[in-house]
Amino acid sequence: MKYLKNAFDLYLNSSLHVSLAVVSLTLITYIEQDMEINADLLAFIFFASVTGYNFVKYAGIAKLHHLSLAANLRFIQLFSLGCFVCMLYFTFKLNLATLIATAILGLFTLFYATPVLGVGKNLRSLPGIKIFIIAMVWAGSTVLLPLINAYEVLGTDRLVDFIQRLLLVLVLTLPFEIRDVDYDNEKLGTIPQKIGIGNTKIFGSILLLLVLASELFQKTFSAAAFLALFVITLVMLFMLWNSRRAQGKYFASFWVESLPILYLSVYLLLNDVLPHILF
Repeated sequence: MKYLKNAFDLYLNSSLHVSLAVVSLTLITYIEQDMEINADLLAFIFFASVTGYNFVKYAGIAKLHHLSLAANLRFIQLFSLGCFVCMLYFTFKLNLATLIATAILGLFTLFYATPVLGVGKNLRSLPGIKIFIIAMVWAGSTVLLPLINAYEVLGTDRLVDFIQRLLLVLVLTLPFEIRDVDYDNEKLGTIPQKIGIGNTKIFGSILLLLVLASELFQKTFSAAAFLALFVITLVMLFMLWNSRRAQGKYFASFWVESLPILYLSVYLLLNDVLPHILF
């Protein structure tokens, strides 16, 4: 049992789980936009996510909640190096426009973790900006990159999808900020630090309502897409309101980060079942 727990912890700490979540959101974009899935881009996003997250976590910037990693840190470093090499390989399979967009998103990730604004200062250290950088990089990677790589025009529906994804990731990040409220430096100015935990949950609930309301601006309506979005917003609402300062070890790092994977699973199920029911 101990070995299974260690393997599970390694799975989470090596950023495999969160990277699968990013890939899941990317697949939703492909399905929603009725585009042919590009396996090379999916692989690139997966390996880039592992590389980026492990760089941020283990570059000496975000040490909180990683004090027990000494035994596995060497393995994670080697694994991250392997993912970086794979990322470089798939980089050469992307078109120029995608590479430019990727470079911009990559710079945000780099500046998020490295002191580019002076000694000990990076984008993460700017008051109140951390959560929005994460949301923008996730939304850009999972919505814009597939569209750009397929040379798709960014119309109204695509803009709505981007805004929805941005808001969903903002809400996904809130349980982590609630968990860390007693440990984050006050200068970070996180949302729970600024408005309190109760108001943070209300804020997140409003964002989820905006996500659902934004479906009204879609030019084409998909019952499967709307129902999947409705289900996942309900689950996210439940998880948000059950977030505490003292959370279980896996509440945020596994269960909350599993929500994009659940979103994809529900979407695939409804997308397959509903046409048979309706027609």
